[in-house]
Amino acid sequence: MTKIRTILAGALALAVSSPLAAQTCLQPAEQTAFSVRALQSQLMVVALSCGQHDHYNAFVTRNQRELGQAYRQVAAHFRRVHGAGGQRQLDQFITTLANAQSQEGIRQGSHFCQNAAPLFQQALAAKPDLAGLAALSSGQAVPNPYSPAACPVRTAQAPRQTQVAAATR
Repeated sequence: MTKIRTILAGALALAVSSPLAAQTCLQPAEQTAFSVRALQSQLMVVALSCGQHDHYNAFVTRNQRELGQAYRQVAAHFRRVHGAGGQRQLDQFITTLANAQSQEGIRQGSHFCQNAAPLFQQALAAKPDLAGLAALSSGQAVPNPYSPAACPVRTAQAPRQTQVAAATR
């Protein structure tokens, strides 16, 4: 019985520490990309709900490169996490994201367009780069239902001889 427990414990430890388990977390660039996608989706919902098509088109035109980069990064995340099912998961994410943001519009009712107007002004005034757009999204608490944990930050370890030398001083 003890031998079986040891084998099972080892298999469980291997499964938990495997790269597959770590893959579900968000890398920093992915976090940025998800925030940018949430902002774009929110602005699309505002454009459709509030007749702000011209503002949305201006935003997309101004940030076309950054939006494309964010989309590719999000798509790469889903491929990394879900393999062959990545495209299906990406499509589901985009739909869920738009639905969550539409629900927020419904929750706010007649105040939604008035409340969302400053977001377009800020988005159009923001520096066209991923970090600036992600900061705007986070700062405005744009809804994003997809929120896995951030990946742990790996730090480089000092070479062994440096550690030994430092300990002898």
